[in-house]
Amino acid sequence: MKMKRILSFLLILGLAVGFLIGCGTNDSAPDQEPADNDEATEVVDETDTAPFPLEVEDAAGNEITIENEPERIVSLIPGNTEILFALELGDKVVGVTENDTYPEEVLDIDKVGDYDINVEQVMSLDPDLVLAHASSAESSHDVFEQLENADIPVYVVRDAQSIEETYASIEDIGQATGASDQAEQLITDMQEGFAAIEEKVEQIQEEDRKSVFIEISPEPEIFTGGKGTFFNELIGLVQADNAAGDQEGWVQLDPEAIVELNPDVILTTYGSFVENPEEQVLSREGFGDVTAIKEEQVFDVDEDIVSRPGPRLVDGTKEIAKVVYPELFEE
Repeated sequence: MKMKRILSFLLILGLAVGFLIGCGTNDSAPDQEPADNDEATEVVDETDTAPFPLEVEDAAGNEITIENEPERIVSLIPGNTEILFALELGDKVVGVTENDTYPEEVLDIDKVGDYDINVEQVMSLDPDLVLAHASSAESSHDVFEQLENADIPVYVVRDAQSIEETYASIEDIGQATGASDQAEQLITDMQEGFAAIEEKVEQIQEEDRKSVFIEISPEPEIFTGGKGTFFNELIGLVQADNAAGDQEGWVQLDPEAIVELNPDVILTTYGSFVENPEEQVLSREGFGDVTAIKEEQVFDVDEDIVSRPGPRLVDGTKEIAKVVYPELFEE
């Protein structure tokens, strides 16, 4: 169960294949490079409300034609699902994956697989649009090909690794679904949410900034995010420093390296599948001199809201800010 949840998290980040290789060799997971904006989705029609049929180029470079405004949508990754619901398109979502947990309504929607997509199940739902993800485009090529042969358009959404790329993904999904106006409003709401957090933490002086280490998996294989990851950006946004900020992408660090980093705060993101993660870190052998351990500054945060490229990144940022600088968020 633990391994399945770790794989689920890494799949969302586009790292599942590398992690599987790492489990066999005990090597670090390969770095995840941020998406190249130059290769991002380009919509041929730039009007605010996209007319149909709509011709677009998706994040995989495929030319897609969407004949009519989609009424039956299958989403193959949780981040896309959350964006659809935030765009008030939840009533059009007819299929999601086993990894989808939010909003609550998704629990009653037909499931089409987890890491492996059940193409027959997708087809049985008679979708007029399938939203896929750039990270799974290569591994799911055969599935996508079968769907396209059945005249079901598959739109590959970019592999967002930053807030700005998340905004772009929201715009792309909004255009592909005829919800551009809702997409622009959602982006505005997110920007205002981030601005409110930044206003709270702007009083942090340079000498008071804390270093934060985020673990996305427990011992013995501790993964974290360095440059070019959501974690790095969210930590910086709350006026803190990423203890692993010198690393590139998503990496595995051994305990000795983490001790050397000596973070002020340690955040875990695996409390949903590991019992008492804070206690496990606090009692970790060899960590007695780490500032976060000595001052008992170890907290678990909801993995979904700090990793899924969607509107709840605002909530994730606020949760990080509240545990790093609780005095600024006292009621």
